[in-house]
Amino acid sequence: MILTRYEKMIARRYLLPGKGEGFIFLVATISLVAVMLGVAALITVMSIMNGFRAELFDKIVGLNGHAVIQGYNGRLSNWEEIAALAKKTPGVISATPLIEQPLLATYNGRVEAAIVRGMTDADIRSNPSLGSKIVSGSLADVRTDSGKIAIGSRLAENLGITLGQTISIVNPAGRSTPFGTLPRQVAYDVGAIFEIGIYDFDDKFIIMPMKDAQTLLLLGDQVGMVEVKTKDPEKVAEILAPLAPKVKASAAIVDWRQMNSSLFEALQVDRVVSFVILSLLILIAVFNILSSLIMLVWAKKRDIAILRTMGASRSSLLRIFVTVGLTIGTLGTLAGAALGFIILYFRQGLLDGVQTLTGQQIWDPSIRFLTLLPSKPDPVEIVGICVMGIGFSFLATLYPAFRAANTDPVEVLRYE
Repeated sequence: MILTRYEKMIARRYLLPGKGEGFIFLVATISLVAVMLGVAALITVMSIMNGFRAELFDKIVGLNGHAVIQGYNGRLSNWEEIAALAKKTPGVISATPLIEQPLLATYNGRVEAAIVRGMTDADIRSNPSLGSKIVSGSLADVRTDSGKIAIGSRLAENLGITLGQTISIVNPAGRSTPFGTLPRQVAYDVGAIFEIGIYDFDDKFIIMPMKDAQTLLLLGDQVGMVEVKTKDPEKVAEILAPLAPKVKASAAIVDWRQMNSSLFEALQVDRVVSFVILSLLILIAVFNILSSLIMLVWAKKRDIAILRTMGASRSSLLRIFVTVGLTIGTLGTLAGAALGFIILYFRQGLLDGVQTLTGQQIWDPSIRFLTLLPSKPDPVEIVGICVMGIGFSFLATLYPAFRAANTDPVEVLRYE
């Protein structure tokens, strides 16, 4: 919006408090702060929701792959053939055997439910979700026939076990004897402790070499599933569609969306609801701009009438009051964006401080899945929020600006 010199001067004058106009200035300041807080809240919440989804996706998919080819009875005897077919499918990066079985882990009289995950030696060493999250020990020690395993940090804490100590894993489906089925119990040394950052993984998972898992579970050369990674996880269903008919006789394909459908759908619903509710906060804040401009127009009726008699056009008055309201909204939006970035930068410290002051555990990893509060600002989304804040502010200026532009100087100055 291009203003003339005198229009800029008058707009600047109306933005600053004049004599007897302290209340109008206070309302305008409150309007600016309200817009700032609304924009900051929306940017903060949306960035945290984006980070929550991204962290869950990266860690869940990083450990579980984009899809698994699961045997109908939990076992795949022809897994080598299925893995070969998967690797030949266009868009598939890798296909590796995998075993995953819920069992019991014991140490020094303590018993915890655990999920034993059998992986090839190469997969254990090369998996980024494991390699970068080792708290103590080394994955290089967890290899076939070494008698060593890697366990989650919370599972280690619950069992009271540390690196190098021996843990027993109990397989209830042991060997049959004349006296019934005897559980199979095998001892392993803890070679590494990891903390992925997802509560369920750190609380339950035990990683061991494939051959050791097959021995523990009496699988022979069978595996539980084949893990598949693709070039584009968002198109995993389309990529693996040609493979489904080839393996349907012995297995079913389940992608990451199906495995975690309820979780990601709930996140999407929360994201939409949060956006709508916090957008209403910005809209409510913009009504403060509307009310402050209406009061400003009422207080400046005489000035407006004098300007009209001096030759000011209706369009000039319209531009002046739109500029005043838009300036308040724009400053509030920019300040809100800056405040949002500050909150996101110090989010974990702020969360810890609130938890310390209230004595309540606001971020419970057992409920939130992640141990730390994530964040992933989306530049396009942030620009959209700022445009929305400024757009709402512009709309709020139109009514008072038109009222000012349509002021009749004769009626106002009749009794002056």
